[in-house]
Amino acid sequence: MENIVAIVGRPNVGKSTLFNRLVGGQVAIVHDTSGVTRDRNYGEVEWTDKKFFLIDTGGFVPDSEERFEKAIRTQVKQAIDEADVLLFVVDAKNGIHPADKEIADMLRKFSKEKKIILVTNKVDIVDKEPNVLEFYSLGLGDPFPLSAINGYNSGDLLDDITKDFQPNTDDSDDNKIKFAIIGKPNAGKSSIANALLNEERNIVTEIPGTTRDTIDSTLKYYGDEIILIDTAGLRKKAKVNESIEFYSTVRTYKAIERCNVAILVIDASDLLEELNKSSDINLATFKLDKQDVKIIDDVINLKKGLLIVINKWDLVEKEANTAKIVEQKITEHLKSYTYLKFIFISALTKQRIHKVIEEAKAIYDERARKIKTSELNDFLINEIRLKPPQSQRGKEIKINYVAQIRTSPPVFAFFTNDPDGIEDNYRRFLEKKVREKFPYKGVPIELVFKKKN
Repeated sequence: MENIVAIVGRPNVGKSTLFNRLVGGQVAIVHDTSGVTRDRNYGEVEWTDKKFFLIDTGGFVPDSEERFEKAIRTQVKQAIDEADVLLFVVDAKNGIHPADKEIADMLRKFSKEKKIILVTNKVDIVDKEPNVLEFYSLGLGDPFPLSAINGYNSGDLLDDITKDFQPNTDDSDDNKIKFAIIGKPNAGKSSIANALLNEERNIVTEIPGTTRDTIDSTLKYYGDEIILIDTAGLRKKAKVNESIEFYSTVRTYKAIERCNVAILVIDASDLLEELNKSSDINLATFKLDKQDVKIIDDVINLKKGLLIVINKWDLVEKEANTAKIVEQKITEHLKSYTYLKFIFISALTKQRIHKVIEEAKAIYDERARKIKTSELNDFLINEIRLKPPQSQRGKEIKINYVAQIRTSPPVFAFFTNDPDGIEDNYRRFLEKKVREKFPYKGVPIELVFKKKN
């Protein structure tokens, strides 16, 4: 991963406030990952056509034997190893703390190989900049005065951070089809990748978490060149207790962001554990693992296509209608995601393995589908007349016409006299009607409401 910037410092100096200030409205990914210590954030920042990945670390307490603080130290050191730029945040209002000196001693060892910016936070106005002079004694160059809370000097800080970064001009694979294979450890992601590629390119073991990073491979499919991204397994948050696991999770979410379609692999034996407790599969109740639900939510929020692959289907005792019942129960559990697409396979025996790319490509094509404005309006305006939006404050709300304004992901604009008056339940009604005519299986769609000119 290119251009990683890590925020380090002792507790309560404003690291998370600085993170929020720099990420601002440019968030590509923000996901809380629980380690052994505290929630931490990571996100992508873009500034003057330059992108970097920003990581907010826990408060560093040197030499503490307290278990959580020792764990934070380990993770901060991993961040230092991974990062290209280190933002060392100190508190200008309260002056140098003994912990600042110890952290500075540690960071100076990296000064020749990494860019270190000493950020003196809580400097609200120019008149307070002299407060930072004592921080020269830390031996890390010129202190950078800043107020994370009100944004003072934050633009200049971003200029400094990105000074040596290259602009984002490489769009070489933007037009290529990209599928990311994601899911919890040991669900069979690498086995599926290997079966599709017909080679043992990725290490496959029974030890969860073998794949620590994303691995890109290329395959040909009926003349199309597809980039297949095999990712590290996403553990449940309580189990992300190694610093390297944290960065594997970061890379996995980056892979989701890069892809057009995410292929979520679920272990069938885990899935049917609850179902098998009932003698009648039709009466059984079960829920998807919370981590699988979280992955689905993240893929949908990023508006990527989603194919759910139930793997290891050969190991399951089943009846003729078991797959249909499982699909139905997953859909019932997810409630709002009624448009998902499922396939049941075995990577080991290669049962229906060819369907993975076939179905993912169908989702890719559906995501890029453009519907004619006349076709949209011929259907939807009649449905809207039959069930118009509810009036607000005595004002009649009218929707005059509809147009698809984007593909990949699909976005539909409804032009109305009162965009703010459209209630959430009516938005859901409109999406349901769109999908009745144009199913968009496996594809999240977005509805926006615009003021009629």
